[in-house]
Amino acid sequence: MMPPPSRVKVNRPVSNRRSPADPAKPEAAPRANFRRRYDELEARRVALIARLSALGGASRQHPGYRRAMRLLNETFRREKLAQRLAVLQAAAWLIDVLEKINPIT
Repeated sequence: MMPPPSRVKVNRPVSNRRSPADPAKPEAAPRANFRRRYDELEARRVALIARLSALGGASRQHPGYRRAMRLLNETFRREKLAQRLAVLQAAAWLIDVLEKINPIT
């Protein structure tokens, strides 16, 4: 048995919803952009490792030296691309502190 016509519900499209033809997001940045950011971060990492290696022998015994090396190697590799910049900034800060404690000779 069918309900009377006055009680039939009609599904109307909601105006604030996207139609299936509209993309949910604009197309992601091209792969070249990822590669460029990856290469820039890798170049900064290499520069920080060079600064850390330039520290004298006394600095190499400091626990901060080992922590900076861990940040630049293990932690850097473990993190996603978006977090790697923060890891490099933390390592740079730690290297700055080590340079102030034991200046480069």
